[in-house]
Amino acid sequence: MSKKIGMISLGCPKNQVDAEIMLARLAQNGFEITDDVDGADAVIINTCGFIEDAKKEAIENILDMVELKNEGVIGKIIVTGCLAERYREEIAKEFPEVDAVVGIGSNGDICEICKNTLESDETIESFADKACLPLNGERMLTTPSYFAYLKIAEGCSNHCTYCAIPSIRGEFRSRQPEDIIKEAQDLVRSGVKEIVVVAQDTTRYGEDLYGKSALPALLTSLAKIEGLEWIRVLYCYPERITDELIDVVANNDKIVKYFDIPIQHASAPVLKRMNRVGDMDSLLSLVEKIRAKIPDVVLRTTLITGFPGETEEDFETLSEFVEKAQFDRLGCFAYSAEEGTPAARLPDQIDEDVKKERGEAIMEQQFRIFERLNEQNIGKVLRTVVEGYDAYTDTYYGRTWRDAPEIDGTVNFTCGYELNEGDFVDVEIMGINEYDLIGEVV
Repeated sequence: MSKKIGMISLGCPKNQVDAEIMLARLAQNGFEITDDVDGADAVIINTCGFIEDAKKEAIENILDMVELKNEGVIGKIIVTGCLAERYREEIAKEFPEVDAVVGIGSNGDICEICKNTLESDETIESFADKACLPLNGERMLTTPSYFAYLKIAEGCSNHCTYCAIPSIRGEFRSRQPEDIIKEAQDLVRSGVKEIVVVAQDTTRYGEDLYGKSALPALLTSLAKIEGLEWIRVLYCYPERITDELIDVVANNDKIVKYFDIPIQHASAPVLKRMNRVGDMDSLLSLVEKIRAKIPDVVLRTTLITGFPGETEEDFETLSEFVEKAQFDRLGCFAYSAEEGTPAARLPDQIDEDVKKERGEAIMEQQFRIFERLNEQNIGKVLRTVVEGYDAYTDTYYGRTWRDAPEIDGTVNFTCGYELNEGDFVDVEIMGINEYDLIGEVV
């Protein structure tokens, strides 16, 4: 009888892709993959270890599985992913019930690790070189059938002072374009209609291969794939958004007019301490340039409040920038001091309450902006992907092209005929409900 393996994958889409590659390998090697961990012979927890909240979530999931193991509900526990890579010794020490701790470089050996774990009472630790992390291979999709993430690179070489990713994931390394195109074609053949392009910094793609960004060329090639409805790009660093990239997005119908730009701050002194470039003027110039070339573009960003040394003046600069930029989508997070990062050793660390108060103030400011911008959608007809049906409200729900999966809003809408999950329809927007839209199929 084949052994049952359950998987809990946490964190970002890039980690999710790693999980999907591991699941496919396990299935190909005779393991039975189960959605329900109850009764699983082994449960893999593919962890995130990026910031404090992510670490807490990972630890909570480990503790939950330990409890199930002690109750005899599950068999073995295998911890993989960023937390395992970053805290390999601590996990083995603090959680003796964990049967295997696996670094990201050993993901390719997951079948052998599972087999050995199931057959042994010894704690297994496997930490191959980070560069051994598989970037190619079949995937067992854990997203809905109509969309998938497409990881085009691994690691990061930006070395922002607050970020532990380079030490966890290694330096930036691009996948070969032919491998990416083939994977995208295979995904579309399997029924995927929306591809979401991800990397730690998508705009850096190809620099290690060609000495310059190859993202515009890659997107142009992806846009030629028949049967693909939408291509969405996330994690575009502002200093690497070129005129060529803007033009490619503007001129290809399949590439949704959506820029996700992790700006983090707008005060030059704070950005410098973050090892980022730019200031409020240069960032506003970029926003204006993109909107001039793509008038209906959706701009999304993420910000950090309470970075070490952030003064009231720095915070006021950030607030002024938010008001002037008028982002369609914005997330703001209180700075998390990550051990081992340069920023954690900086002087003038900000009080936790001040960090949170500033973050909440930015989000309140952004909500007022969002409400104004969202009202402008009333009367528009927006291309929408159907994500499901809500029997309680007797409406369908989905995402317009303006909304990225799992992070942005939804639209609830009526339709005079039956729709299926993954269908694309045109929805006229009739009203708004806080972050979400209400409409009907045209």
